[in-house]
Amino acid sequence: MQSGTRTLLISAVIAGAAIAVNCSGAAAQTGATQPGDEMRTLGVAPMDIADGKRLAEQNCLGCHGTNGISATEGIPHLAGQRPAYLYIEMKAYQSGNRGDSTMANVVKFLSDDALVKVAAYFAGLDPAPAPTTAVAPANPDPVQAGKTLATASCAGCHGNAGVTAIPATPSLVGLDPKYLSDAMKAYKTGQRKNDTMKAMLASVGEPAMNNIALFYALQTPAAAKTPVAGDQASGKDAAASCAGCHGDQGVSGSPATPSLAGQDAQYIVAALQAYKGGSRSDETMKGMAASLDDNAMKNLAAYYAAQEPKAPNVRKPLTTEEWSQRCDRCHGVNGNSTDPRLPMLAGQRADYLLKALQGYRARTRKSSEMAAMSDGLSEDDLDNLAAHYAHQKARAVLFIPLSGK
Repeated sequence: MQSGTRTLLISAVIAGAAIAVNCSGAAAQTGATQPGDEMRTLGVAPMDIADGKRLAEQNCLGCHGTNGISATEGIPHLAGQRPAYLYIEMKAYQSGNRGDSTMANVVKFLSDDALVKVAAYFAGLDPAPAPTTAVAPANPDPVQAGKTLATASCAGCHGNAGVTAIPATPSLVGLDPKYLSDAMKAYKTGQRKNDTMKAMLASVGEPAMNNIALFYALQTPAAAKTPVAGDQASGKDAAASCAGCHGDQGVSGSPATPSLAGQDAQYIVAALQAYKGGSRSDETMKGMAASLDDNAMKNLAAYYAAQEPKAPNVRKPLTTEEWSQRCDRCHGVNGNSTDPRLPMLAGQRADYLLKALQGYRARTRKSSEMAAMSDGLSEDDLDNLAAHYAHQKARAVLFIPLSGK
């Protein structure tokens, strides 16, 4: 241990508060904080705590609640929060880096010593108890959920992994999930005419369609196992006018436009005929198909059926458990931080955690680390993570200053 004032972590404590910056990001965020200033919150005396209580009662409890436990939507609990973190955040409000005028007005006239005392006071309070209501179950693994639905409803026609062996039935691999989900919605609403598909999808909601589409997007692409008729060479020439939307060799670069590589040839012909006849509504495709006769359609389909399908640029999403494991690397096991400069998330209000995460994603809260993390989170991920940490038991941490030799 170094000489001078040091700290010893004795045991775990506290209720959560905001999701915030890490150690390096925190100091950079405030601008006015000198390295090590925040650690003074660990060496306060009982008299300082009493002063902090008086200051908190005058300035903080109206919003953050008696004893630092908030009863107001969107306002975080402060009880039991890490002391250095609270100091860092108040300095950020003072310097204008947090952009909350209410908080900035509250803390702008407080001295550094006052901030230290207020932070130490709240850190020493008992954290908020976990909610008594049961946490809503997090969304299951969407890929596994999609597989279950696809196996029960789709595999009989489209193949177990979305590679069809039935002529005139499309393969579903190699398609971007947005396109496939939109196609299912079109069948369900009748925009695309197919009584079988409309009946199959009648009771399937949009989240389930998204899961099915994601499952197929993550399967290994392979060409349809169906016969092909037509002249590929002639079809290649005709395909030149299609590449602008469907990509070179039928591999689309647009989430809204289907790849055609490896697709069942008879299905491609049927789709072109539907666009030409108007039973599928798309003005661009209707114009493109208008000049094609049945023979030209077969040639075009033969060319695309012979091309190698490619996987779309889609990654498997993380589950709530997997996301929380990443968060716990900085914020402690189950969100109970053992670093006094990092906020504890356990026991914090879910609405506040959600607001904080949305703020990082929108860049209204400043932290390069948190911005990068939140960029990969969907709205469902944000809801699930906020609920997860709100229902974790908050544990306090006692920091004791030791005299060095």
